[in-house]
Amino acid sequence: MTTIIYILVGLVLLILLLAIIAPKNYDVNREIVINQPVPKVFDYLKYLKNQDNWSPWAKKDPNMKKEFSGTDGTVGAISKWDGNKDVGMGEQEITRLVDNEVIESQLRFFKPWKSQSDAYMRVAESGSESTKVTWGFSGKNKFPMSIMMLFMNMDKMVGKDFEEGLSSLKSVMEN
Repeated sequence: MTTIIYILVGLVLLILLLAIIAPKNYDVNREIVINQPVPKVFDYLKYLKNQDNWSPWAKKDPNMKKEFSGTDGTVGAISKWDGNKDVGMGEQEITRLVDNEVIESQLRFFKPWKSQSDAYMRVAESGSESTKVTWGFSGKNKFPMSIMMLFMNMDKMVGKDFEEGLSSLKSVMEN
């Protein structure tokens, strides 16, 4: 009986230790330079509906169900999606716009698991007719997900998708 108690106490202590050392936050981003002026790039990026033209997740599920509410390109606009196992189900809401600087939104995932992240797209001049676009998202790892993040790498999980999406965005904007 005492062996079982020691094992249980050991497991509790291990979980507590892992919770203490686990990463509490994440921030994943990628950037690319697009040969177009900042206002043109920003004006394109602020519309949620335009994401279907370059988003890697739109390619992963071309039959994804999409629904939009609010005025696209303004704070409060929402894009909802329901797709296959690669894209899941969720919504994105524009929460802040600073003309020719940043588009911030909140990502709310419902499937395959519930989570919430803050997404951003920043634009900055990179030469007279070029724009550096930084696309990323950040958030907090809540327990028990924080422990899982000890064994998973968020950057590796979505970094390639960001790179693919930015490459597609560059193609769309430069052609």
